Amino acid sequence: MSEAYFAGGCFWCVTPIYKMYGVDKVICGYAGGDEENPTYEQVKHQETGHRETIKLVYDPEKVSFEKLLNIYFANVDPFDSEGQFIDKGFSYTLAIFYNNDEEKEIAKKKLAEIERNYGKETYVALLPYKNFYEAEEYHQDYYLKYPEAFEKELIESGRKK
Repeated sequence: MSEAYFAGGCFWCVTPIYKMYGVDKVICGYAGGDEENPTYEQVKHQETGHRETIKLVYDPEKVSFEKLLNIYFANVDPFDSEGQFIDKGFSYTLAIFYNNDEEKEIAKKKLAEIERNYGKETYVALLPYKNFYEAEEYHQDYYLKYPEAFEKELIESGRKK
């Protein structure tokens, strides 16, 4: 099994997407900051330098890192420098945390391809994996636990049009 770490704005909103594509586990959490064991409130209020991030546990024989990136870019706005949809602030900005040089090169090529195809600069940080702290339990599989609230979030955020 392999792991991938993507900051895609609101982690609730991007979690269910990967479940449809054969990813074994999708875990909501926080990555990239210096503070150990940050809380949701700290991250949400931009106090820790972390981004809301999902950890994907997957079988590379079933789904490639490149495929995971394609799914990621189909569900985020890589041209928004301030966050994603209605969620603004550093903790909602995009990042790919790579685990090795191969992932870094695949992500660099994908970003260059997007910029070339759209003629615009992307705002996706490409960073070495540093840390990941699992979010509080109520964030995990939020879409299953609170389907009405999740649907409302998708609509109000502008992700579901």
